[in-house]
Amino acid sequence: MRTDFPHTRLRWHRAGSAAAATAALLLAGVGTAVHADAASSAKVTWAATPCATPKKAGELACDSLRVTGGTTAFQKARGITPKAADAATPSGYGPSDLQSAYGLTAASASNGSGRTIAIVDAYNDPNAEADLAKYRSYYGLPACTTANGCFKKVSQTGSTTSLPSSDSGWSEEISLDLDMVSAIAPNAKILLVEAKSATMANLGKAVNEAVTLGAKFVSNSYGGSESSSDTSYDTSYFNHPGVAITVSAGDEGYGAEYPAASKYVTSVGGTALSKSSTTRGWTESVWNTSSTEGTGSGCSSYDAKPSWQTDTGCTKRMISDVSAVADPATGVSVYDSYGVTAGWYTFGGTSASSPIIASVYALAGTPGSSDYPAQYPYKHTSALNDVTSGNNGSCSTSYFCTAGSGYDGPTGWGTPKGVSAFTS
Repeated sequence: MRTDFPHTRLRWHRAGSAAAATAALLLAGVGTAVHADAASSAKVTWAATPCATPKKAGELACDSLRVTGGTTAFQKARGITPKAADAATPSGYGPSDLQSAYGLTAASASNGSGRTIAIVDAYNDPNAEADLAKYRSYYGLPACTTANGCFKKVSQTGSTTSLPSSDSGWSEEISLDLDMVSAIAPNAKILLVEAKSATMANLGKAVNEAVTLGAKFVSNSYGGSESSSDTSYDTSYFNHPGVAITVSAGDEGYGAEYPAASKYVTSVGGTALSKSSTTRGWTESVWNTSSTEGTGSGCSSYDAKPSWQTDTGCTKRMISDVSAVADPATGVSVYDSYGVTAGWYTFGGTSASSPIIASVYALAGTPGSSDYPAQYPYKHTSALNDVTSGNNGSCSTSYFCTAGSGYDGPTGWGTPKGVSAFTS
């Protein structure tokens, strides 16, 4: 359990009562975020999902935000009337959009069969399988159910019957994660491992259980302040050669988080993704809404630099390695029903980008048994879309927070351009 609570980063100020959290956010000027699109003057509003507010000291936060109004990039591209929060129809990017943006259309259709992608989250989503079925049915994806052996939900001990207490906030996060796996790797199996609480100890045990149950791809969409305990967490929970473990870089702008800072994981930053007239058909920049909201990045205070990471400004582990869409204004479509009006919502945050990247690893193939797959993109940098514009805050070393040609903190080496960068 973490002992560095509270912390000066905003995430930790969010803990406590709902009223106190709301007041703190309003005082900071970041209650409900507003994103103005210069091309249309439309404003997209969103708010952090409830699990972004830790319930108690020592818990980590999910990295997701839910759109509450305005016209999303998906809607603008299709001339859809602004009703982004009515839940009746999707207002975010779906599978075909994401596959197109990342050069995955062919791989998503033909790859991934027999591979298991694990999602690690806290608490129970009692509607997980039913909501997953709604998403997959709407988009014409193959059914993924307990009955056909594609979907499995377990506790951190592997039990299918003794599950954690249900939580509506984490259920939103779970729906987002499951739907992103479905969007990118519809032929893969999905293992949902639910920790009994959002402490690092319990989430870490859930990671270990996912690996024990055979998952070679494990997504983690949560994080918190770094601490001196992180290196021991590395050893206990994330040192799994032969397994691609992805972790969200965080949603609070420039600054390092854990477990994204673990030297054993692929840390995943976030972008704003929009249709364009380029040859690719899409364009991306660093996701940044304000000084306290945007993709995380930075130089770890505790984790050693892995041998394959060669940037010279940070002597320890640098976040991020790669990136994918995370801006809520250019967000993804999700179906959710637990604790909210059952229907379609648009989500952003690096909680979206982590399962996307885990799924790309699954499309690329099973990692070498002794490999740490975080190094793969560093070997194939030309097989990524280099994100060269935007920043996520202010920093003394430019590439820590500002995109440019080649490697940078907010977006790493870039976003997927097919699967080649995610194999040995």
